[in-house]
Amino acid sequence: MKRTTRTLLAAALVLGVAAGPSVLSSAAAPVPAAAAEPGAQRSPDLSAVIAGLPSKDATAALVRVGGTEGAWQGGAGVHDLRTNRPADPGGRFRAGSVTKVFTAAVALQLAGEGRIDLDRSARSYLPELIPAAYAGVTVRQLLNHTHGIPAAEMPGETVEEWYANRFVAHDPRDMVRSATARPREFAPGEKQHYLNIGYTIAGLIIERVTGDSYAYQVGTRVLRPLGLRDTFFPGANPRIEGRHNHGYQTMRLDDGTTGLRDVSVWGATDGFAAGDLISTTADLERFTDALFAGRVVRGPLLEEMFTLPQVADLGTGDPAAYSVGLSMKKLGGREVWGKTGGRWGYNAAIASTRHGERTLVYSVNSTDAKGQEMNKVALNLMLATYGMPSA
Repeated sequence: MKRTTRTLLAAALVLGVAAGPSVLSSAAAPVPAAAAEPGAQRSPDLSAVIAGLPSKDATAALVRVGGTEGAWQGGAGVHDLRTNRPADPGGRFRAGSVTKVFTAAVALQLAGEGRIDLDRSARSYLPELIPAAYAGVTVRQLLNHTHGIPAAEMPGETVEEWYANRFVAHDPRDMVRSATARPREFAPGEKQHYLNIGYTIAGLIIERVTGDSYAYQVGTRVLRPLGLRDTFFPGANPRIEGRHNHGYQTMRLDDGTTGLRDVSVWGATDGFAAGDLISTTADLERFTDALFAGRVVRGPLLEEMFTLPQVADLGTGDPAAYSVGLSMKKLGGREVWGKTGGRWGYNAAIASTRHGERTLVYSVNSTDAKGQEMNKVALNLMLATYGMPSA
């Protein structure tokens, strides 16, 4: 999950919830668990956390809490700022780096079939693409962010420049060439640095060993078996096809003022296997339940997703927080595993305690979805569901 700053966490000690009724208050009602254990913790009602949308931080939010401790569903905000229609509770959204969980799951399935060896070098699968300088990087290191490969160079330095380039198509091979032409950040397996590039390469390895696109493999192995009919990969299409709530980003507008711009239409080819998924909260909840129950990745390989490498984070020096596909944070005295994601106008997350006692899926239409700090609405949802970070 995305690291938050001490300042933001301190501010969240008192959940600063906006006042006012939820636009979708009729949907924001607890759904009782079928058979909760006596004395078990009950699922929280998060309607207060998403009340008052749209706000300066988000224009909409869709939330699902599930697990053996009870279930709750709710939503708030608007479909778009032009009509102010209520947000569509079944709307699709960009899931960003939640894509990595799907990519990791397929890589682990292929490992279980003997078609990918996690301890084999990435260069052995893609010798024409990975140079000798990165010959020591293994597939596992790609997936748990301990590979030491820097990010690819991308055009633009400001959100306004990125917006101007929003329809530029990015070839994943070109991104890998750009990244591997630069000096490594550290020796493979020495530290951890969360970046997209490892999953870009992992997606290309999936394609090499299967002869199919990674999107086809995810569809065949995960989406169709689980009935995730509203989840798809857009490819070069910059639009979110089907029902969706609009995403907005704070930026400098054409008249020189700062305000919100509709960024719903934005190409995601730079994300590829690291971040281009489009989904719904219902589909992601179904996927989360199946994943944590061992119905997506089976047997010992599932433990790769719940094993943190014993190295330090490159930037902070803290213990590594990312495993293969997931990350872990201790909240409310429990280990919470999951993944957040951000694309312009959209933040998303899946999360669960290890054995599915409490799950959380949300989509927050953030007005600064790729900011340095975690969106306040998204952060408050996480803290209200699981509790404050544990020491």
